[in-house]
Amino acid sequence: MSEKITPSKKIHSLEDARKLAKKRLPKMFFDFVDGASGDEKLCELNSTALDQIRLEPKVLRNVEKRNLSKEFFKIKYDLPFGFAPMGMCNLTWPGADTMLAKESVINNIPTCVSMASSTSLEKMFDLSEGNSWLQLYIFQDEDFVMELLERAEKTGYQVLILTVDVPIQFRRAKDDKNGFTVPFKIGPKQFYDFATHPNWSISTLLYGIPKPMNYETSKKGNKFVRSESRGSTDWDTLKRIRSAWKGKLIVKGVMSQEDAIKIKELGADGIQVSNHGGRQLESATSAINALPLIRKALGKEFPLLFDSGIRSGGDIVRALAFGADYVMIGRPLMYAIGADGAKGLRKILNIIKGELSTTLGLVGLTDINEITSDIIAQKFFKDMKY
Repeated sequence: MSEKITPSKKIHSLEDARKLAKKRLPKMFFDFVDGASGDEKLCELNSTALDQIRLEPKVLRNVEKRNLSKEFFKIKYDLPFGFAPMGMCNLTWPGADTMLAKESVINNIPTCVSMASSTSLEKMFDLSEGNSWLQLYIFQDEDFVMELLERAEKTGYQVLILTVDVPIQFRRAKDDKNGFTVPFKIGPKQFYDFATHPNWSISTLLYGIPKPMNYETSKKGNKFVRSESRGSTDWDTLKRIRSAWKGKLIVKGVMSQEDAIKIKELGADGIQVSNHGGRQLESATSAINALPLIRKALGKEFPLLFDSGIRSGGDIVRALAFGADYVMIGRPLMYAIGADGAKGLRKILNIIKGELSTTLGLVGLTDINEITSDIIAQKFFKDMKY
């Protein structure tokens, strides 16, 4: 009897996973993961800008044994990347949050729990065995945010990510076209979409319709409204969060040197350079181009994370060479889960880890902590040394 060929066995690249996810998921939810703001060119630019960074291979060096472990906030992780915060992951496939949490344990890396997670922050902390960080936005009801901070502290969270680059949500054409709203409104178009993707629909019905569980479990009874304005968030907001949160505070969504300097001065413990994966200001620059400038502005020692456009292990090496201390990945995880659930996620992570290790060896290094801008080949980039 021939062995059954599961979707994950067809995954040999991220693009394979993306194509499989596109077939398997309702169009509404694939486009939610895959889409970006405006004309979506910034999402493409993020990846193109990373790809334009060329590395210089070094030969005749013993690279048989290679170390990928990296310390961040004095915590030793087995890999130099973690899972970026992503809301409503269970829309991609039932149990996606649990899959991410389990892989964070297996790989000893952090998973960032979104404010709009389909699983409560308490349950995610348990599932990840304490490898969770919490991500927050500031909405009009700041009391709800403070409640979440209290819950996080009580649960044992040590790291908070405050996302600040979505004061106003930019137009996302695919979501508008598909009628994607939260709370959901199901009409004939959405019903047809679900009916033509029975595996997702039946699995979701059996597992339970995803809900933003940090809201559902709130004592204040807040309801998640995706389009709610966060426009009142300002520097005083950051001061209040810094005062209320005693753990490590990362400010995510920073693309300006001026902003980065001020955020550091106000007491943040780290900054995540990001343009929200191309899902906000469509005319912004690529995140990787902002990274070395912010590194120069803040100096060598200040903790910097990076996301936006990471699609491979080689991209992670590039980001580290440009000044990041740690890297976060998002869309690749959702493509993988959409393609084949937990098996797809495991397959993509193994591919990325293999690429990461191989790239490290081919630039002549044996330790991920040895990466500097010296491995960058083009003189243009070498002139941007931090």
